[in-house]
Amino acid sequence: MNPVALLHNTLARWGRRTLSTVQAWWQVMLMGAEVVVLALHPSSYAGADQRQAILGSLYRATAPLLTWFLVLSALISLVLIRIVVATAMSYGLSQYALEVLVRTLVLELIPLYAALFVAVRFSMPAAQQMRRQLALWAREGQVPAHQDLLRRELLPRALGSAFSVLLLAALSCVIALVLTYLNVYGLSPWGLPAYTRAVGGVFSPAVTLIFGLKTLFFALAVAFVPMASGAQRDSVGGYSRRSDITEFARLLSVILLLEVISLLGNYY
Repeated sequence: MNPVALLHNTLARWGRRTLSTVQAWWQVMLMGAEVVVLALHPSSYAGADQRQAILGSLYRATAPLLTWFLVLSALISLVLIRIVVATAMSYGLSQYALEVLVRTLVLELIPLYAALFVAVRFSMPAAQQMRRQLALWAREGQVPAHQDLLRRELLPRALGSAFSVLLLAALSCVIALVLTYLNVYGLSPWGLPAYTRAVGGVFSPAVTLIFGLKTLFFALAVAFVPMASGAQRDSVGGYSRRSDITEFARLLSVILLLEVISLLGNYY
C-alpha cells in the first residue's frame, strides 16, 4: 500500500476520533451547565410532581448507601489512623501524626472515595436506567423534548447524586476526626484543646476553601458526567447501551483532574 495513503488514512481516523471525543465532552459540559441553571432556577421546583421526583431521588441516592458507606469509611479510617499513629510513634514523630492524618484522610481520601462510591452505586446505574428508558421511548417515538428531558429525568438524578456525595463526605469527615481523637487521646477530654488547635492549624482559610470547592466539584462531576453522557445519542441517533468501563473511565479522568488541581492549590 502507498505509504502516503496509509499515513493519510491513519491521520484521518485519528482526526475523526479526536473530533468525536471533543464533541462528546462539549455536549457533556453543555448539558451539565443547563442542568446547573435549572437547579438554580426556582421554577424547577414549582410543581408537586417535580418536587416529589427530586425528593425521591435524594432519598434513593443517599439512604441505601448511608449505613454501608459509613461503616466502610470508619473501618478504612481506623486502619489508616492506627498505621500513621504507630509509625509516627516508632520514629519519635508523634507530634506530626495529627497533621498527617487530617491532610491525607480528611482533605484528600474521604472526598475522593465518597465520590467514587456514589458514582458506582447510584449515579452510573441511574444513568444507565435513564438511557434504557430513552431507548424504549425512541422505539415508540415518544422521546421527550430537550427541556422536559433535562427537567424531569436529568435534574432529579443529578441533584440526588450531588447531595449524596456532599452528605457522605461530610459525615465521613466527622467520623474520621472523632476516631483520630479517640486513637490519639482516648476517652480523656483533656486533649481537646490541643486537638482543636492542631486541626485548626491545618484548616487555614485557603485550605478550607480548596477543600470545599474540591468536594463540591467532585459532587458536580459525579452528578453531571454520567447523566449527560447517558442522555447523549449515539452515532446513529439512538440510545444503544454503552460500556460501563468507558463511562467510569470518563468520570475518573475528571475526578483525577480535579484532585491534581486541588493538590497544586494546597501544596504549591
